[in-house]
Amino acid sequence: MNLVNNFRSYLLDEEFKITMIENRVDVVNYDSIGHFDSTKVMIRYKNKVLSIKGKNLVVSRLLSDEVLVTGEIQTIEFH
Repeated sequence: MNLVNNFRSYLLDEEFKITMIENRVDVVNYDSIGHFDSTKVMIRYKNKVLSIKGKNLVVSRLLSDEVLVTGEIQTIEFH
């Protein structure tokens, strides 16, 4: 039963999450993408903005609740 509850929680999760692995940033449960080009991606969540800056940035995956940014990531700021 615990496995079912964990799976259900994973599927229904609405928490904003940022995961960075090497040159990839995965953002889950964002509100909108404010700007993106090859040097900067701005992702909005509530009244905050996540800024990802670097070189050769690409939005590799774009879903209604998840975005994956790849490239040479130099800075990540949440303001």
